[in-house]
Amino acid sequence: MPLSWLALLRRRRLSLIILACLLALLPIGCAKLEQTERELVFRIEPGTARWFNGLPAGLEDVQLQSPELTAEESLHAWWWPASRQDAPTLLYLHGSRWNLTGQLFRIEQLHAMGFSVLAVDYRGFGQSRGALPSERSVYQDAAIAWQHLARLQPEPGKRFIYGHSLGGAVAVNLAHELASEHSSAQAGGLIVESSFTNLGDIAAAVTHTSLPVRWLLSQDFDSLGKIGAVGVPVLIAHGRDDRYVPSRFSEELFAAASEPKQLLLIDGANHNNGLRMAGANYRQALQTLGLLPN
Repeated sequence: MPLSWLALLRRRRLSLIILACLLALLPIGCAKLEQTERELVFRIEPGTARWFNGLPAGLEDVQLQSPELTAEESLHAWWWPASRQDAPTLLYLHGSRWNLTGQLFRIEQLHAMGFSVLAVDYRGFGQSRGALPSERSVYQDAAIAWQHLARLQPEPGKRFIYGHSLGGAVAVNLAHELASEHSSAQAGGLIVESSFTNLGDIAAAVTHTSLPVRWLLSQDFDSLGKIGAVGVPVLIAHGRDDRYVPSRFSEELFAAASEPKQLLLIDGANHNNGLRMAGANYRQALQTLGLLPN
């Protein structure tokens, strides 16, 4: 028996009420989804890494200042000058999970190569105060650290950007922004290690799914779309035995990058020990690109 006009009107009104409720709840759901996504992306481990045994001689604690930081925020960094006053200077941008105390072994290796190193903890990591990081906030933190590094090293050709894992995406973005905002080169080169093309690609790889998970992501970290326009020499390094981030992502980044560029795929290296396992090959690749003096 057909519904009366009154019944149809009541049903339509109920549907509109339900739709209005869903639309009202959608921002709350999206906000919660974004927070969960950021928690999974950054996976912050509080406190000191268990393998940290204290700061080496000559390494200094630094608090970076910027009008972009609120009274409740701070940006903590390490500054480790090389023995040579004219040494190249490198901004170290770490990946997810571990703060600077978990990065010291890699910072030591870069310093031993002859770099002065400025390493920064993003807000929310280590001694840097702030809320849960986002793609936007870590990009901003890298830019603040770069401004400080530029004061420490006034020669653009001796400034370098290094990023490991997620920090590689932060490094690519910083190099891209510098190239976009300035008519002359502000850095001498870019080093990206154990990183990926974009967050959607790595999310699909980690979850072993062909579903379009990128549609659910609010953070992009799109290195693939930026690396071709960074305007500086690029070294891309990756361990062939990386179980977390497949080395094929670095091959894709290398293909998208402009010359001059070098790809260093390291046999037997995993996600974290590429610099050590590569040994002299890493130094040679840096020297070939002019990122490190002979």
